[in-house]
Amino acid sequence: MKYWLIKSEPSTWSWDDHVKKGVEHWDGVRNYQASNNMKAMRNGDLAFFYHSVKETQIVGIVEVVKEYYPDHTDAKGRFGMVDFKAVKPVPHPVTLQDIKAHPDLQDMPLVKQSRLSVSPVGDREWKIICGMAGL
Repeated sequence: MKYWLIKSEPSTWSWDDHVKKGVEHWDGVRNYQASNNMKAMRNGDLAFFYHSVKETQIVGIVEVVKEYYPDHTDAKGRFGMVDFKAVKPVPHPVTLQDIKAHPDLQDMPLVKQSRLSVSPVGDREWKIICGMAGL
């Protein structure tokens, strides 16, 4: 199993929106690096659901339930999407400030490539953040 982090602006698509829907596709990604990360996702992989822009915090965990397939919002057919199922909220949201302050999380793409919307999370990073989140 691999771990990931996916970002969404809560005013566009929030954790609560995803929970209400249950399973939803992750469309609209137009960055090749983020798209390649989605291509590497497999059913059963887990991802942190991160509220970007104003909140900048991890608020939940989702699971990949449908692997990469064509994105219906891409008229040129270059990009795809992945379906995620809401798994659970984190008891204690983990802020970007908390992550940046932790010495073992400095190499995360979230810290080094702040605009990347879909990024990998290492096993050790996943465990550390889960601990910070009260999981």
